[in-house]
Amino acid sequence: MTGPALSVELIAEAPGWAALDFDPAEAVEQGARMALEAAGVARGAYVVGALAADDARMAQLNAEHRGKPAPTNVLSWPAFALSAAERGLAPGARPAPPPEADPFGEPVELGDLAFALETVAREAEARGLSLRAHLVHLALHGTLHLLGYDHETEPDAALMEGLESAAMRKAGFDDPYAQEAAS
Repeated sequence: MTGPALSVELIAEAPGWAALDFDPAEAVEQGARMALEAAGVARGAYVVGALAADDARMAQLNAEHRGKPAPTNVLSWPAFALSAAERGLAPGARPAPPPEADPFGEPVELGDLAFALETVAREAEARGLSLRAHLVHLALHGTLHLLGYDHETEPDAALMEGLESAAMRKAGFDDPYAQEAAS
């Protein structure tokens, strides 16, 4: 059995993204693939949209969609309501998988992500991470949100963060939650 097909359609709205020493679209795709694997999505063809924005644009989006007029590192807009809580399952239960096929044979759109360059860069520097490693983690985190995972309750957070930690370590990155656990 082969894994799912995935494409990431990234729009670099803020000019700073083009000046990076790595391809942000490849980093986002890597994180999204890691999320599909971590969530056990084994088949299908999927598309994730991504906006590479700056802090000002993210503050605007965060205000419009979450009522919080400040930049944040990543925002997600799932195409499907997959969360376990909406299915009446106990906290910490895995969400339902996304559909594997579009009725017209096109890849299934999982939803959209947006990233704020300045915030991502500040966080990476503060944590002693490369910007690329932090972006991969945020794409993993955001794609898990697209797949119905959340961190609203302790059991749900433990599940989601456990998947993220395992996926990052498997890919050769540091555990993104190790610093928090040590402090």
